[in-house]
Amino acid sequence: MKKYFYKGLAVVNAYANYQKVTQQVSILQQKFCELGVQLEKTDTATLSSKVSGGNLSCNQTDVDFVLYLDKDKHTAYLLEQMGFRLFNNAKSIEICDDKMLTHLHLANKEIPMPTTMHAPLCYTPNAYNPTVLDNAEKTLGFPMVVKECFGSFGKQVYLAQERGELETLHKTLLGKPHLFQQFIEYSKGKDVRLIVIGGKVVCAMERQSQTDFRANVELGATGVAYLPDRNYIELAEKVATILNLDYCGVDLLHSKDGPLVCEVNSNAFFNEISKVCQIDVAKLLAQHIYQKVYK
Repeated sequence: MKKYFYKGLAVVNAYANYQKVTQQVSILQQKFCELGVQLEKTDTATLSSKVSGGNLSCNQTDVDFVLYLDKDKHTAYLLEQMGFRLFNNAKSIEICDDKMLTHLHLANKEIPMPTTMHAPLCYTPNAYNPTVLDNAEKTLGFPMVVKECFGSFGKQVYLAQERGELETLHKTLLGKPHLFQQFIEYSKGKDVRLIVIGGKVVCAMERQSQTDFRANVELGATGVAYLPDRNYIELAEKVATILNLDYCGVDLLHSKDGPLVCEVNSNAFFNEISKVCQIDVAKLLAQHIYQKVYK
């Protein structure tokens, strides 16, 4: 029987019962096992985290670290306040999960990004203020990207070709935080995903779609190994450092003037990029955490 000297916990979303998550955790468990670390898997429901009698509690107490593979900021903050070492930390997870918050935290730090405008929050059903869209249209023009601030796999990202489409999207999303963003025609259907571990880019792939303005693999795009130049590498590493991320996927758009930061994913899936780049991302991540916790 394998003897473990160390123990970690992988936390996934309570509702993420699909193969991609299971496979990612299984690969990570294998890589940690090779380092003598038992990586147990749990989810945000099984943790049974709570505030009771004014104190924080959950059903885990005997692990050296938590590999947090979810975007649930509340459970992340609870675990941190109980003294657990999280990869990534709760604040970084919160920032990356909210697309507008990501842009705000990267602003004024010489980070090139598409022009982005916050859609004011609306608390009144069926309300409408044309000034919001007037400002967006004047600043961004068409086509215009509309994004929900919270979402994954590109499914909450839309393209408005004209004012009527923009009005329909905005009215549909009024009850949800969302943003308006400059459409980068030069990068239509293409972007670059760079994986950063411990502040260093370890691999990159260009995602390409022939049928969609979005370049998400989950929406049918294909990934190919990409050799980024210095501008892409330095930008991705700077973003990861600013946001204090141990591990992340940084998505960069192409432009005539160089790369632009599109989004940052604090728990990026690595199966596809590992395959196309022939890089063992899981092993590198496990080694990074091992060095941080045990060395």
